[in-house]
Amino acid sequence: MTTSPTTAHTRPAYLGRPAAELSDDELEQQGRNAHETRNWVFLHGTAEQFATHTSRMLELEQEYLRRHPKRTWQGSGGAATEESQLVVLRKALRGVLVQLEALLEPAAVEADGADGVPAGDDPVTLLLRRVAEAPGGRINKLEVHQLAREVGLERAALARLYTGDEPALATDKGDRVLTDAGRARL
Repeated sequence: MTTSPTTAHTRPAYLGRPAAELSDDELEQQGRNAHETRNWVFLHGTAEQFATHTSRMLELEQEYLRRHPKRTWQGSGGAATEESQLVVLRKALRGVLVQLEALLEPAAVEADGADGVPAGDDPVTLLLRRVAEAPGGRINKLEVHQLAREVGLERAALARLYTGDEPALATDKGDRVLTDAGRARL
C-alpha cells in the first residue's frame, strides 16, 4: 500500500487508499463492491457507516469519471453540456445531503423518560411490546432490527430473544413473530 505523505496524516485508514492511487482494476472492483454493499449499509448500517460509505462511493465514482468519461452517460451524450452535468451532479449531491440530514434527526420514539425510553421499561420489553402491537404479532426482520436500534437494544440481546429454552421471537421467512413465551414476558 502506498500513501503519499499528505494523505498519510489526514486520511483515515478505514477509507482505504485514495481512489486516484488505485489501478484501473482496483478502481472498478472497489466501485463494484461499493454498489453491491450500498443496500446493506442503507438498511443496517449506522449513520457513520452510511456517511463513510457515501463518501467513498462518491470518491470512487468521481475518479472513474475522470479516467473514463466516455464509459458513462455523463460522457456519452446523455448529458449534453458541461453545465447540464453540473446540474445533475448538484441534484445528486442534494439528494445525498437530504439522506444524511435525515439520519441526523433523532428517532421518533414515544417517551416519557428523558432518554427517549418510557420510564420503567427496558429495551426488551419495548421491542416485544411493539411486535405484539403489530398485526398478527409479526414484523419484517428489517423493521425489527431498526426497532431494536430505536429502543437501544444491542444486537447480542436481540439475538438472545431467538434462542434459549423459551424464545420470545421466532423467524417465519422474512418476518419475526412473537411467540407465546414472548407474550408471557409482557
